[in-house]
Amino acid sequence: MSYLQINKLSKSFGGLMAVSSISLTIEKNELIGIIGPNGAGKTTLFNLLTGVYTPSEGTITLHKDVEPIVLSGKKPHQIANLGLARTFQNIRLFKDLSVLNNIKIAMNRHSSYGLFGTFLRLPSFYKSEDELHKKALEMVDLVGLSELKDELAKNLSYGKQRQLEIARALSTGSNILFLDEPAAGMNPFETQELTQFIFDIRKKMDLTIVLIEHDMSLVMKICEKIFVLDYGKLIASGTPQEIKENKRVIEAYLGDAS
Repeated sequence: MSYLQINKLSKSFGGLMAVSSISLTIEKNELIGIIGPNGAGKTTLFNLLTGVYTPSEGTITLHKDVEPIVLSGKKPHQIANLGLARTFQNIRLFKDLSVLNNIKIAMNRHSSYGLFGTFLRLPSFYKSEDELHKKALEMVDLVGLSELKDELAKNLSYGKQRQLEIARALSTGSNILFLDEPAAGMNPFETQELTQFIFDIRKKMDLTIVLIEHDMSLVMKICEKIFVLDYGKLIASGTPQEIKENKRVIEAYLGDAS
């Protein structure tokens, strides 16, 4: 059984069909790429998978436990609680907080001391805070940002800010990670660093990763399977080599650069 099953998913805005009857499967631990021209429906698909939009038609089913979980219609926070997290095209960090505190904020939803314990500073508050601090340090170390843990997010290079954003998404306890154009605006060196970063966190954290990306060098290098969208429809799927050689994909998107 597929880890994440998308069945005949559609989303319309007024009379415009942004996503049209898309069906695809994502297996556990896969690294998936979603590509296509601007306006193809890629980000709309991400918004459907993470609860930002409600589908007009179709279903999204997570096969994580014994019983399948239907994600369609759930709120973003409910989907996040089930282990699905995402990043956005524009980096959204707490710029005036340190790397470590950005991570701690993401982890804070798992705290157990509650509002009452916070106000009264009960022993449970201090115990939970200590545990949170240790876990945040472990995450910072895991993603290779230990040396920058006390640096303000706004002082990081663009590439490191992107890595921190991904680390913060992971800190919510996710096991399925959606990355929306993670290499956008990066120079070749930063893109290479990001490629290695994605490889590393996937292996260390046993992740399933789905990414939207226009940088074909990154997509072709790291993705095991690629789905291609055009005008809201799925026009092809396959390995990087199969996608490179697919005439319909070449005509719609890759062109002579294939």
